[in-house]
Amino acid sequence: MEEKKYDLITLGRSSIDLYSQDTGAPFNEIKGFDAFVGGSPLNVAVACSRLGLSTSLLTAVGNDKVGEFIINFLKKENVDTSNIPVKKGSRSSAVVLGIQPPDNFPLVFYRENAADSKVDIDDVINANISDYKMLLVSGTALNIEPSKSATFFSIEVAKKNKVDIILDLDFRADQWQDVRSFGLMIRAIISNVKIAIGTEEEILAATLCDSSQLKIKNQQISSPEIYGDIEYSISQLLSLGIETLIVKRGEKGVSIYKSNSERQDVPGFPVKILNVLGAGDAFAGGFLYGILKGWDLYKSCRMGNASGAQVVTKKGCANFMPTLEESLSFVESKGGF
Repeated sequence: MEEKKYDLITLGRSSIDLYSQDTGAPFNEIKGFDAFVGGSPLNVAVACSRLGLSTSLLTAVGNDKVGEFIINFLKKENVDTSNIPVKKGSRSSAVVLGIQPPDNFPLVFYRENAADSKVDIDDVINANISDYKMLLVSGTALNIEPSKSATFFSIEVAKKNKVDIILDLDFRADQWQDVRSFGLMIRAIISNVKIAIGTEEEILAATLCDSSQLKIKNQQISSPEIYGDIEYSISQLLSLGIETLIVKRGEKGVSIYKSNSERQDVPGFPVKILNVLGAGDAFAGGFLYGILKGWDLYKSCRMGNASGAQVVTKKGCANFMPTLEESLSFVESKGGF
């Protein structure tokens, strides 16, 4: 089999993230913001690059200074930016976030006419996905055309060229006209996916039947309250043919589900939480590093948990992803894998 040139390409959101400088302050009383970068696929690409993997991001930016800000950061992080077109007439995305630990993190998306939603089939063709060992796609890219078709096409190309497909459920409730559409899209692609990663809320969202099951309190878009039977939802997704489902459970760690074996729980690393936003993307970076290095699922999940534990003690997401040396040192200090 032909050797792949690069490790990982991620497809989906990219943004400038404005984080409250006033930790603990109610959103209405924030006096200033720090400018970082974000978007789940961007965060994962940076996380993997810092661990030493060759990574590329397939997204888009507008012809604006925010786009230049995002590209400049990625280049400094050694993330390949050759697959990031500038979409004229659109705007680079932005997110504004409050930080009230331990469990209150309101956020506001600015994604009207978002450039990263303009990624199209031609952009996927130009990205040469066949050159990569792994493709990561995210759920938010499925919410609107043309990024929806681009995502479906990227999966088709990856499958044809024996590129492992990873799905980050990445559910953001306010990005869907009907929240049940999220589940329809996820269930349509999941049989093509080798590994899917999501929180319990995202698993429930992927099987949602009634919109009233979902409630968003205090603008916490990334962690809505969703009512349902999590074990039943997990079994529903597994029945669709996915090989492995990784369920993120916060400070408890993660659980590994496979259709032909019992659930395996992987403990996390207890730390004092400053900001949970981005922790899941840090997990994905550490986890995918392990998978690409040939580690088993348990050890890969522990590496992911270590990355997530380090990032929740920091203020932002991509800007604070750990290096390989930092992660291995952290794991060793906590008793090892």
